[in-house]
Amino acid sequence: MTGQSRVAGLAFAAMLLSAYPPNRLTAQDPWPVLDHASQTYQTIANLSADFVQVVANPMIGAPDTTRGRLYQMRPSRFAMRFTDPKGDRIVADGRYLWLYTPSTTPGQVIRSRIPEVGTTGPNLIGQFVERPRERYTARYVRSDSLGDGVADIVTLKPKTGDQPYSAATIWIRRDDGLVQRMEIAEASGQDRTVVLTNLKVNAGVPGREFTFSPPAGVRVVDQ
Repeated sequence: MTGQSRVAGLAFAAMLLSAYPPNRLTAQDPWPVLDHASQTYQTIANLSADFVQVVANPMIGAPDTTRGRLYQMRPSRFAMRFTDPKGDRIVADGRYLWLYTPSTTPGQVIRSRIPEVGTTGPNLIGQFVERPRERYTARYVRSDSLGDGVADIVTLKPKTGDQPYSAATIWIRRDDGLVQRMEIAEASGQDRTVVLTNLKVNAGVPGREFTFSPPAGVRVVDQ
């Protein structure tokens, strides 16, 4: 190849590169993912799922892992029946929220009004996907492989400072828009992860899951 033809070849290559610049990674828009999750949530009358919950607090040592079955019936009924530790229950019966944890505080149950947000009430899932454009700033993180499909991961930060958490990262299943995992940075300083499996939507939930009667001898503490 002559010097002249080599120069011509380099010039042609430079022209191609300028006409077709290398692909650059761009941030994916999180809102179509959240809109899908929001639309899905509006179709859910009741839901049940197995859960694993991990609460990590650097002030108290090793993370605490619990397991059980979660139930929800919109708008205000919710329950977590724990299998580990067995016997613990969280129940929102439509009027009150009952926190019964004999594994840590035997002899008492805490009764309070049902909270609109937080990690122990009917809106555990809904608070992240109902009207998210009004309530959060959002950032798409990445996609992730699940055992039965793919999820899109989105991090949410509340627009107001009156929430009991500073951020939440949620895994939204791409095929049906269901939330399958939540990682919540709570205002108290602890991090809570909830993973849902074996989800059943609109398959009915036994009414007994949303009722709670304090066992004999158990003191009711109102908060």
